[in-house]
Amino acid sequence: MSPSSPTAAKPVTASHSRDTLLKIIVPIIVVFTLLSAWQIGVVLSGVPQYILPSPIAAGAALINDWGTLAPALWVTTKITLASLALALIGGVGIAIFLVQSRWIELAFYPITVILQVTPIVAIAPLILIYAPSTQVALLICAFLVAFFPILSNMVQGLKSVDHNLLNLFDLYGATRLQTLLYLKLPASLPYFMTGLRIGGGLALIAAVVAEFAAGSAGAGSGLAFRLLEAQYRLNIPRLFAALFLLSCLGVLIFAITSFLSWLALHRWHESSLKREN
Repeated sequence: MSPSSPTAAKPVTASHSRDTLLKIIVPIIVVFTLLSAWQIGVVLSGVPQYILPSPIAAGAALINDWGTLAPALWVTTKITLASLALALIGGVGIAIFLVQSRWIELAFYPITVILQVTPIVAIAPLILIYAPSTQVALLICAFLVAFFPILSNMVQGLKSVDHNLLNLFDLYGATRLQTLLYLKLPASLPYFMTGLRIGGGLALIAAVVAEFAAGSAGAGSGLAFRLLEAQYRLNIPRLFAALFLLSCLGVLIFAITSFLSWLALHRWHESSLKREN
């Protein structure tokens, strides 16, 4: 019987389906167990809801306050996605610019490092002064945080191209643009995907931190303001509901970026290839 026959393929398919099912079921069981322990602990200890609400109370707050939390979630989502998109464009563009010359990299790369290591809460007041609106200031703050991981990974990927392939392109008379499009960019794709996953999470974190630093309030505010509002009013169930929405948004962003990474790499890159052993 040949290895490619349907009978031989069935065990492999069944094993893959079982692994996929376990990846879904095991986390659900763990989360359900933790939530059950949390609920039982709150009920048995008699902790007041304004100190530690139960999961049921937090879920009720999520449903009852959905009209308040949903617009704030949308504001935070827009800032996060917009800053991530700008970070992707800026990170890839500047990375390509930096690797064109050793002197260009020496001149401009330290500036990007300075922007990264400076705490965003320290420069947020300056951004608020010069930005035309609070929303633009939040977008700039989130962009600055998400920008550097994409830039650094992209620069590393563009500089990690096999020199033998570079020599081969030179041998066949490829132009600099052709080398970039057909060799350097495809070879740097795994590094870019790593930066995308990191930048996606950091964009959300930066959007929340920037809103904390900006102290924005009102109807057009994001979930960060709703967190502070719930804290000031001792509405802890709403606070946990807002935290739950932020966590769900972060998980969703990570899942989407991970899927995009798998989609781009699973056919050819070692990090995503399915191995029998």
